[in-house]
Amino acid sequence: MLLQKIIKKIRYEKNRKLVLRRFRSEFDYFNSMDSEKRLKNDWEDIFPCLYDNLEITPFDSHYVYHPAWAARIIKEINPVNHIDISSSLHFCTMLSAFIPTEFYDYRPANLTLSSLTTGKADLTNLFFESESVESISCMHTIEHIGLGRYGDAVDPDGDLKAIKELQRVVKRGGSLLLVTPVGQPKIQYNAHRIYSFELINSLFGEFELKNFSLIDDRGTYIQNAKADLVKDLFYGCGCFWYVKK
Repeated sequence: MLLQKIIKKIRYEKNRKLVLRRFRSEFDYFNSMDSEKRLKNDWEDIFPCLYDNLEITPFDSHYVYHPAWAARIIKEINPVNHIDISSSLHFCTMLSAFIPTEFYDYRPANLTLSSLTTGKADLTNLFFESESVESISCMHTIEHIGLGRYGDAVDPDGDLKAIKELQRVVKRGGSLLLVTPVGQPKIQYNAHRIYSFELINSLFGEFELKNFSLIDDRGTYIQNAKADLVKDLFYGCGCFWYVKK
């Protein structure tokens, strides 16, 4: 069972036996150096982590950069409270430490933190009154609506309905932070949609685009990006800050 546990964590090395011997050798060496034995370290408790010994810390550029982009803008807006629809839980939980935050998702998250309210919402039929929200975000979400991936109804226009609902609830002068995959437009069913810059921006006639930033295919973050950078991307991340006129 222990060998099977390690083997499951070994990817595609041709010489698995060498990996196993190296791991066992390191385990035994550690134990030989650990003279005080402050904590039990038995072979039956091993939890092999074989691929973290890297020179640079890897990260998902989409999901590290876009919340950082949004947090800086919300600091600039400095709203009384902020509403987030279905973005990263890391984002709403951190943001609520500084600004009262409401988080809603089609699959509600049972979070218990001060200054954070959570609940269920359907992006195609939001329960907020029209032009009532000062600051709202919906990040890496609209591309999924209507594909059924998360148990929502299959609807080819689900994303368009969601965008209209977000636009409806924002008050005049209010802000909408929208993040979505950008590049050569297509559907990769049932994971997500990818949009061109022009396709997204054409839907926001009543809004001013205050900031467009971009994470490109290489994972590079580009603040105040030029729209024409999008057209050659396969799977970039477009960050749109819109203000309702």
